[in-house]
Amino acid sequence: MARPLILVTNDDGITAGGIRELVGVAREFADVLVVAPDSPQSAQGHAITIERPVFVTESDVFGEEIEAYACSGTPVDCVKLAKSVLLNGRVPDLCVSGVNHGSNAAINIIYSGTLSAAMEASLEGIPSIGFSYLDYRADADFSPCRPYLRKLIGFVLNNGMAEGSLFNVNIPKVEGGPRGLKICRQAEARWVEEYVRGEDPRGRPYYWLTGRFVNEDDREDTDANALQNGYVSLVPSHHDLTNHRALTSLQSIESLLQPEGAEADSSDGTSPQQLEQF
Repeated sequence: MARPLILVTNDDGITAGGIRELVGVAREFADVLVVAPDSPQSAQGHAITIERPVFVTESDVFGEEIEAYACSGTPVDCVKLAKSVLLNGRVPDLCVSGVNHGSNAAINIIYSGTLSAAMEASLEGIPSIGFSYLDYRADADFSPCRPYLRKLIGFVLNNGMAEGSLFNVNIPKVEGGPRGLKICRQAEARWVEEYVRGEDPRGRPYYWLTGRFVNEDDREDTDANALQNGYVSLVPSHHDLTNHRALTSLQSIESLLQPEGAEADSSDGTSPQQLEQF
């Protein structure tokens, strides 16, 4: 039987330590195609390149036995180019993205290039996992991630994944290694941002984004809680951003926004004042 095929990408760039660890594990299970940015692309979210050409160059950074390409675009560009050009009609059995330098828990999934690349793959029907390690150092040791990379890659290859889904996996940096893995929900946390003002040598003002991560979500089943207590967090995620909890309560708006002259259905007794709750 032919070996499975795994597409590997990231947002820290093709020479980052995290992707080297991920490629090393992925090749134990499957043939590997690497398409990753040629330079760091953190916090690019789901950005794509449309105003300039995208260049792709073969890379031997992983050795001659690994097919690899450096891409001048964003992490999502990497996945799009892999599917449309570089795979030549082959369909990956799995896409893995990372291992990211630093957390992509809670609201960080929105900003993350790592998770957006995985999301793009899932949009194409490819099971995908985004891996992140809570160590921001450029020379971080990713070996503590290895057991969880192996277990989760093997699990998805053997069991598949619901179409359109992806796993957001965050691995804490804990002395002695993580305590285990927990399936979690995304914490309702946020960034409190601040811009520091400065001046360049010509006296022109500039602003540098800083901030602090605030988690006021005290539920025990969140990714933030799992990581704080030394567990790997796995959040099953997808691209549907619909607030399903609000769908039923908002149906009453339909009767309030009838075209002028149309007869409104007020059978539910909804009043404009009730909209204030939304």
